[in-house]
Amino acid sequence: MNIETMTASETIIEEALESMRPFLRKDGGDVELVSYQDKVVKLKLLGACSTCDISHLTMKAGLEEAIKKMLPEVQQVTAVE
Repeated sequence: MNIETMTASETIIEEALESMRPFLRKDGGDVELVSYQDKVVKLKLLGACSTCDISHLTMKAGLEEAIKKMLPEVQQVTAVE
């Protein structure tokens, strides 16, 4: 996502993701914000995260929690291919 065209909400989501990236990168993974629309965040898991058996836990307990903490209006966080 182009940082110059991001909305205020997308910038907050990106900040939340940035706070989680060191943990993901430690295990060879990363995450990319694909979109934020209608209170739904779509993320793409990258590297080791894309094939990890516990990526659903990373999504719920890590990424979704961090995003909702910083942007409570978010209703859903989902992974896309």
